[in-house]
Amino acid sequence: MSDLSGPSGHPELFVAEPLVRTEIKIGYARVSTGGQRLERQIDALTAAGCRKIFSDKKSGKTDLRPELKACHAFLDAGDTLVVPSLDRYGRSLQDLINMVAALRERGIGFTSLHENLDTTTPGGRLVFHVFAALAEFIRELIVQGTREGLAAARARGRVGGRPTVATEEVIRAARDLLPDPGRSITSIAKLLGVSPGTLYNHIPDLRELRAGAVPRQLEASAK
Repeated sequence: MSDLSGPSGHPELFVAEPLVRTEIKIGYARVSTGGQRLERQIDALTAAGCRKIFSDKKSGKTDLRPELKACHAFLDAGDTLVVPSLDRYGRSLQDLINMVAALRERGIGFTSLHENLDTTTPGGRLVFHVFAALAEFIRELIVQGTREGLAAARARGRVGGRPTVATEEVIRAARDLLPDPGRSITSIAKLLGVSPGTLYNHIPDLRELRAGAVPRQLEASAK
């Protein structure tokens, strides 16, 4: 995992725009329910000047989004990825931060039409800097709340000792922590007082949740 912090300890993911700009825009659209249609998103991306558009038609909660992977692999340094809105791209704040950070590492810009955010501009980079700080704050709150909740549960005798215990609270906390790229599955299991196998057994989409936690995931998909 790469170090995304500067000397001051703050994220410096969006310090400067790509050194070389191709002016090529590539679009990505996604529908989240079976009743939604892609036409409006595609029209917006076309109007924004996208040369090629990738689109996923299944819910991001249950699908690995193959078209997104293909889109990431298609992008070259200097290109800009354009999405209709942030929720069409990232499944969570942390997922969004990780993927845009990976784009930045590859020299690829990112634009969200609905929110009018563009990481090739100083204002857009500032917004994502704030997003990254907010995501870190949320992770710290989750960890703190998880520890306090588990301590209280153990005091009441509901959790302890046995690594196979997987209460609703534990599973919910695990799902919150799994997208965090700074924590391994083993460390999350240890924090929650269960075994890694328990997490795999009780969270069917564990691997998908972890997929959004790897900052270099776009580089891997491009190989």
